Amino acid sequence: MTKPLFYIVDVFATEKYAGNQLAVFKNIEDLPEADLQKIANEMNYSETTFILSDEKTDDGYDVRIFTPKVELPFAGHPTLGTAYIIQREIIKEKIKTVKLNLKVGQIPVDITYKNDIADELWMKQKAPEFGKSFDSQVFAELLGLEKSDIDDRFPAEEVSTGFYTFIVPLRSINAVKKARVNQEAFNEFIHDTEAKVVLIFAPETYGHENDLNVRFFADQLGIPEDPATGSANGCLAGYLVKNRFFGEDAINIRVEQGYEIDRKSLLFLKANNKRNTIDVFVGGNVQMIATCELSME
Repeated sequence: MTKPLFYIVDVFATEKYAGNQLAVFKNIEDLPEADLQKIANEMNYSETTFILSDEKTDDGYDVRIFTPKVELPFAGHPTLGTAYIIQREIIKEKIKTVKLNLKVGQIPVDITYKNDIADELWMKQKAPEFGKSFDSQVFAELLGLEKSDIDDRFPAEEVSTGFYTFIVPLRSINAVKKARVNQEAFNEFIHDTEAKVVLIFAPETYGHENDLNVRFFADQLGIPEDPATGSANGCLAGYLVKNRFFGEDAINIRVEQGYEIDRKSLLFLKANNKRNTIDVFVGGNVQMIATCELSME
């Protein structure tokens, strides 16, 4: 068979070898699901995506997303990185919007250009859904923190724009830096929750131009720590406006992530709450790293 092409990109990166690396495969529609999962496991990135065909279905491109362990209905940096490859390698012309058909539904990605190269990519995520709310102090033990590290002015909350994430507010960048998931206690805690992964954040940053510092832990998905996650940050955006974290019903902010694991990433978040309907947008840059062929022998 023809060797499938795949591309390595850095998503939410302002320069190469920052952000969150992603492998994107094309011309892969004839491979069985078990092979897709095996490839994702061998690639060993937080996620790997597969463009099933160069042809559109319902005005969008069919895409599947896998972690090394499981298939996901939606994930943020794979959506942006795959849209970048679709525009660059399939469409091959400047186009304002690329639509991806994912398990969660169709997600549009808007693209702006710089010197005819895709520059910023933005996706509108599904409207956030809110699950259980917890006294945020509950997460002190789960994250190996002191109660004083938790910002108890706001709840810890389950939020989903595609899959559920715990959003937990901390008081300082030092608290973010020292957090460690107590996996045994966390595994017991999540038996009765929709969310199985956790995003922590604080309004103190390494970069003075940024607004929040974030870390994301997803051991249940085979991702002990992700350097940049669009889906969870979309959940965060919904959380921020619902709880009026900045005292407003709308945000337009810069979020840094990955500093603690030396993969400095930058995400842009916009959200607004109008008439109890929250719109969430997540954006960032994508950098091309390599073009490769997969040997199926």
